[in-house]
Amino acid sequence: MRTLLMATLAATLLTACVPSSQTGTSYSRDEARKVQEIMIGQVLDVQEVQIEGTKSGLGGLVGGAAGGVAASTIGGGTGKDLATIAGAVVGAAVGAIAEEGLTKSTGREYTVRLTTEEIISVVQAIDAEQPEPIVAGDTVKVLRQQGTYRINKIDNPDAFKPTTPTAAK
Repeated sequence: MRTLLMATLAATLLTACVPSSQTGTSYSRDEARKVQEIMIGQVLDVQEVQIEGTKSGLGGLVGGAAGGVAASTIGGGTGKDLATIAGAVVGAAVGAIAEEGLTKSTGREYTVRLTTEEIISVVQAIDAEQPEPIVAGDTVKVLRQQGTYRINKIDNPDAFKPTTPTAAK
């Protein structure tokens, strides 16, 4: 029973290691209701990339604790102590690997030529909710807020073209 409880706790804590989404349409609570700079551009190139998982140490800590507790039920005396230490070491390694594996994702690197002629590149996670992927040739808006950039496809690029003021009648 105790081992099952520890395994459940370990799984719960490892799930907490999963980072927030890094797509172009997801925002943290701290980012909501803040002004963003908008730049318009055209996608020149799209490359699939891997976004590595987190290595916070929490996975190793949880895995080590779970492994140590589970192994402490083996044997007695010195054997029990050695099993507990070995279980903690193996559990820590497995937990660290699990944390990184659970939190890695596939992303895309977008190379964009802005209307200012500047060329930039932004990496973001693939958005499964996006009906059509962003491809080379698409017109996009680049959103910048406090060092965070997002790329989103513009469905109606003409809406972002400069307008000429109408003369007063």
